[in-house]
Amino acid sequence: IKKADSSEWPKVIEWVEKLLREIEDDSAEFAGLDSDKIMQDLQRNRSRFTAFFASNSTADIIGVMTVVETCAIYAGGNYGVIDEMYVAPGYRSQGVGYKLLEAAKALGREKSWLRLDVTAPPGEPWQRTVRFYENNGFTFTGPKLRLRL
Repeated sequence: IKKADSSEWPKVIEWVEKLLREIEDDSAEFAGLDSDKIMQDLQRNRSRFTAFFASNSTADIIGVMTVVETCAIYAGGNYGVIDEMYVAPGYRSQGVGYKLLEAAKALGREKSWLRLDVTAPPGEPWQRTVRFYENNGFTFTGPKLRLRL
């Protein structure tokens, strides 16, 4: 597991796009992501944004995770949110996701967060994902809603 530096963020975006293609229900949902705008936003938020790569023994990337720091009263101040996590299909159930989560937990301890949140895709096809997080200590707290602006 390696923390990605800002020069590697285009590769992070590429790997997150693999996740988005896998989870999209609506083909328009993630269509036309503007990589330039995303890079500008990541640069502006570089103190709050962290990405990790998982690699195999030959240094090929096999997974990615992004974590952002946010703040809420109910969370006791600053806390972390895992926004994206993707492990290549051939490497699932081999401990890669666990190691990525351990990196997020270590980051949280380093930043003195009291909690780490994650949203899993809804529906039956993603129950394995929900169980993965629950098996790693996460507690289900309810669905997430959004408003597109």
